[in-house]
Amino acid sequence: MSNLKQDPAIRSLLERMPKNIQTTFTDEQLAHLKIAIGARQWGNHAVDCRGVVKFFKYRYYYVFLAGRNRRELSLKEQKIARFTQAIILSLVVTFTILFTLLVLYLIKSALGIDIFDGYSFGVWRWFKGLFN
Repeated sequence: MSNLKQDPAIRSLLERMPKNIQTTFTDEQLAHLKIAIGARQWGNHAVDCRGVVKFFKYRYYYVFLAGRNRRELSLKEQKIARFTQAIILSLVVTFTILFTLLVLYLIKSALGIDIFDGYSFGVWRWFKGLFN
């Protein structure tokens, strides 16, 4: 028995055929079958979420895959990836800076330090109101 017949994809394909047909494939035919069905296999992903949603009389499927990209990207895809990374990094940095400023302002207000006499942004009053 050839090694190709031990391949899970080929074995699954052959199991769906009658026994007398399974034995008629040559190694070359099995190799071409593996190439043909291999294009449909996704492989393992870190996140693999699949499901079906029924909407009235229709059923819709969804697939969410995420994982390490092992493909070679075209020049256009590389530019889009860099642009997307720059936007995401900018958003994360902006959120981190704003959150840090908020925490520092709350600490300053909790210590009773007034930078401008008689003026308040109202953040400390809002924050204390959350716990009353």
